[in-house]
Amino acid sequence: MDTLIRCYRDADAGRVVALWEAVLPDSAPHNEPAIALRKKLEADRKLLFVAEAEGSIVGAVMGGYDGHRGWIYSLAVAPGHRGQGIGTALVRRVEAALAALGCLKVNLQVRASNHGVVRFYERIGYDVEERVSMGKRLYE
Repeated sequence: MDTLIRCYRDADAGRVVALWEAVLPDSAPHNEPAIALRKKLEADRKLLFVAEAEGSIVGAVMGGYDGHRGWIYSLAVAPGHRGQGIGTALVRRVEAALAALGCLKVNLQVRASNHGVVRFYERIGYDVEERVSMGKRLYE
């Protein structure tokens, strides 16, 4: 099956949200897929990519760049399409887009308990860095 990695289109919204809801469960309100997508589109859409196979969205990823470091967020591949290189292709597309913007380093965060995803990123060249990840919610 041929898979096309392409830029996000507005018509993809419902399918991307459904994919993220299925693949990236999270109870934090700021990670709710529809909100995350809306906020991303308001800020910058050029680092938002999807994987399309036979007319279906089977993967999606968001990138971010603040002029100093790049970030990868919300990488998801539909369970029936895993193991085909789609996740790797999405990451490589974000990396290429970030490099074209002058980005020198890419970061991402993975839950420590998500061992399979940690192994995935290690296989494609990412290392676990000894850092303390901190955050502050700006909503109640």
